Amino acid sequence: MRTASLDVRTLSSLLGVPRVGFVVPKYKQSGVARNRLKRRLRELIRLEVLPGLAPLDLVFKVLPVAYTRNFETLRAEVLQAVRRIAR
Repeated sequence: MRTASLDVRTLSSLLGVPRVGFVVPKYKQSGVARNRLKRRLRELIRLEVLPGLAPLDLVFKVLPVAYTRNFETLRAEVLQAVRRIAR
C-alpha cells in the first residue's frame, strides 16, 4: 500500500501482538531532519494506531517527499494507510 509519502507493508504477526517498524533513508537530509521524522511517525503510531491495531506487522518506508510534510499531513496519510489495511 502506498500513499504520497509512505510505502506501507504488512504481514500477519506470528506473535499475536501488533508490531511497527520504520525505514527512514537519509535522501540527502541531515540527521536532525531524519530523527525528527522518525519521532513524528513513532508518536503518531503510539497515540493513534497501536491502541486499535490488530495483530499485524507493519513496516513504513518513508519516501523523500515525507521530509517536507507537516505533522498533520503525515497523520492523515498514516491513518489513511492503516484504515485501508484494516479492511
